[in-house]
Amino acid sequence: MISAADGRSDNCWSKKRGACLVGVFLVLLLGGCSNGNHEQAPFRYSGWTMGTTFNVTVAVMANTVQADELKAGIDRRLSDVNSSMSTFLEDSELSRLNQSRSTDWLPVSDQLVTVLAEAQRISRLTDGAFDVTVGPLVNLWGFGPEERDGDNLPSASEIAARLHKCGYRNLQAREEPPSVRKLLPEIYIDLSALAKGYGVDRVADYLESVGIKDYLVEIGGELRVKGKSHRGDAWRIGIEKPSAGERVVQKVLVLDDMAVATSGDYRSYIEVGGERFSHTIDPRTGRPIAHKLASVTVLSHTTMAADALATGLMVLGPDEGFVLAEQNAWAALFIIKAANGFIEKSTTAFSTSMR
Repeated sequence: MISAADGRSDNCWSKKRGACLVGVFLVLLLGGCSNGNHEQAPFRYSGWTMGTTFNVTVAVMANTVQADELKAGIDRRLSDVNSSMSTFLEDSELSRLNQSRSTDWLPVSDQLVTVLAEAQRISRLTDGAFDVTVGPLVNLWGFGPEERDGDNLPSASEIAARLHKCGYRNLQAREEPPSVRKLLPEIYIDLSALAKGYGVDRVADYLESVGIKDYLVEIGGELRVKGKSHRGDAWRIGIEKPSAGERVVQKVLVLDDMAVATSGDYRSYIEVGGERFSHTIDPRTGRPIAHKLASVTVLSHTTMAADALATGLMVLGPDEGFVLAEQNAWAALFIIKAANGFIEKSTTAFSTSMR
């Protein structure tokens, strides 16, 4: 059992840089065993990217590529995503866009507009529960680089003022020609809830382009798998029990050709006057969520979509989120706080995918 991330993953790239949508909690990677065979995978590569860890495991190497070449190809793709979408790098493409006060259409790269277009799509589907412009509100509540004023909670007027600086409807993206337009000059975009997923997809697509068919790619707990593990069985992914005081597996998923992302609400919070406030901010209200959903896991064919949908459903909660997921046939597992622990609630699409 090895850990893919340690609960800091979402915040490492975002809290240092001014925005954090929701935290993606620990996802454990479970290597399957068959007949006592403990053979190691022919290729493993791990490191640091986007403020968190990445892990790549290839179960069967292709004859068309060598290990050093594979590492270099992975590094190039991760570097491309980071240099385009990091808000920590002052000269990244996204930082330059955030610094601009123009409300004209601004040319951007194909990859940046792809991610922004997906962000807008998910925002529309979730009626704004997912919103990459929520950073100013996250900062206001003390989950970004701004220092919170002691035990004083944000006032209604402060929240209202920040709400006027946010809103996905104040951002437009078009793919032909690739360009972005900010309808409010001060709109600030943070892609930490999609970029790791997009990075996973870029690496996975690269592996497939060089003939690799059996792999696992993970960045900060968001991952994508295909084919068989190096032990010859299916990839087994453990979802952590959403409890701040322990780290044990709540559920094991057996997957092939699937992306998975989990968003959780139990490790990052503030306490004021004995009351706990979640780091997950509802972009529609400007306030922390207050429902009983502890975590939500989404399966999709792209990690970018799974990443964003998990965030949006976490904001919507166990009732509104579940209804929306069922209506759209999204494969989602909701883990909900209960009096005696947790209860699981899965959509039809999720239950079907586990058979």
